[in-house]
Amino acid sequence: MPAMSQPLIAEAAAISDRIVALRRAIHAEPEIGLHTPKTRDKVRNALAHLPLEWREGPSTTGLVATLKGGAGEGPCVLLRGDMDALPMPEETGLDFASKVPGTMHACGHDAHAAMLAGAAEILARQADTLKGEVRFMFQPGEEGYHGARFMLEDGLLGGEGFDRPLPDAAFALHVMPNAPHGLVGGRTGALLAAADQLHITVTGRGGHASMPHDTLDPVPVACEMVSAIQTMVARRFSVFDPVVVTISKIEAGTAHNVIPDTANMLGTMRTLSPTNRARLREELPLLVAGIAGAHGLTGEVNIIEGFPVTLCNAGAVDFGEKVARDMFGEEAFLRLADPIMGAEDFAYVLEKVPGAMFFLGVSHEGDDWAHCCGIHSTRMMVDESVMPQGAAYLAGLATTFLERGWG
Repeated sequence: MPAMSQPLIAEAAAISDRIVALRRAIHAEPEIGLHTPKTRDKVRNALAHLPLEWREGPSTTGLVATLKGGAGEGPCVLLRGDMDALPMPEETGLDFASKVPGTMHACGHDAHAAMLAGAAEILARQADTLKGEVRFMFQPGEEGYHGARFMLEDGLLGGEGFDRPLPDAAFALHVMPNAPHGLVGGRTGALLAAADQLHITVTGRGGHASMPHDTLDPVPVACEMVSAIQTMVARRFSVFDPVVVTISKIEAGTAHNVIPDTANMLGTMRTLSPTNRARLREELPLLVAGIAGAHGLTGEVNIIEGFPVTLCNAGAVDFGEKVARDMFGEEAFLRLADPIMGAEDFAYVLEKVPGAMFFLGVSHEGDDWAHCCGIHSTRMMVDESVMPQGAAYLAGLATTFLERGWG
């Protein structure tokens, strides 16, 4: 183990109680969306004793804390942790389970924020030896609210037209319950998909369910569209550039004997390339309008743009792999063979700053990690003993980059 890694790991272990306590406090009071003031205050209070410069923008309660190295000028590295929860109940039975009905940290953002706070504390202890600066991005609104984009637009990360440049590198770490205990994973290129929301309205003419011939029934037409969309994906798009379109909700009618005027569908569109993302936006409305028109109805499509593809820089992934292996051993890092079709708004940061997101396995040691409750499950669990490793890894990414750059 390189000499630089030993103090990072030891310091993370020394503050493990504080890392876990912050995670549990955030977990018990989850907040949704762009404004998470209780979570923000927990983070600031936990780090109030450190020599950090804090910035907060008008659009969100997101925070960027800057730690300036005392060893002179140098590069800038950004570390990010998200803070918001999901609108879903919790069924973990934990002593510190959510106290907010219908709201849960089921994606690990509580752990992300706590590990990032731990990294800030570790790095602050050696600030005098650092050349350059580290920015800690505590971000709300990742779960569909575009929090990273708002923080960029507010200038919290810097950039053209603001009072400081963008960072030279950016990294994020995401917990993964369905992965071996302590394993770090990543891949070059597309790590996560672009995600857009799909809303379809089929409009016909309602009437009595016993006389469908006197109506224009939108229900069977909507069902035909669901099948046709899957056929279009399978036959019009290459399997080597994956596309996923899922219709997750169909809503129509009010009674067993009434044919409704309209049927509404809700779904998600996942793509791994800008080309297929654009194609899908063009071809889906044509398909819907064509099927509806063939039956004498109308079909309208509304697509709400979501996050772009999360693209990881090849040099940044190589760098992260080396840091993980140097710190935790040769078996500590896994190159993921395939992307994951989930989405992540750290993609907005990676569009502007070279960097990467990595996954950290947080299954309990010895558990059947392949079949445990995963992210977005009401029973999702985190093995908190892995969290000091995550904090140390974030600190290691920062110190190594400030010392050596991408080399």
